[in-house]
This record gives sequence, structure tokens and C-alpha cells, in this order.
Amino acid sequence: MVDNVVNKIVGILKRNDDGSLTISELVRVSGLSRCVVRTGLARLEGAERVSVRKIGMAKVYILSGGLDGR
Repeated sequence: MVDNVVNKIVGILKRNDDGSLTISELVRVSGLSRCVVRTGLARLEGAERVSVRKIGMAKVYILSGGLDGR
């Protein structure tokens, strides 16, 4: 299930114009719970597939290189 969540998050970020969204935006678009999205993002961060940029109080998740699983 976690892999499905990760793939869904990556797909949503890819479809976004600049490849970056906040966790709240990801929750809204995906229809998943905040906890599930956060777990998926943590896995993506660990694999260095997303980077995080803090803007004020919000964290923006941005697609990084290596999206093909390398």
C-alpha cells in the first residue's frame, strides 16, 4: 500500500506545473489522509526523490531528480 501512496504523490507532483505542493494541497488533491500523505512524503524524502523548502509556516515539497527509481 505504501508504494501505491508514494506513486500517487509522485504522480500528483509531476502533474503540477512547477512540481511543488504543500502537504495540505497534496491531501486535498489525493483524497488521502494527512497521516498517510506525510508517511509517503517521508519515504520520498529518505529516497531523495523530493526536497522540502520552508516558506513561512508551510513546507513545500518539490520533485527532485532521480524520479525513475535510480
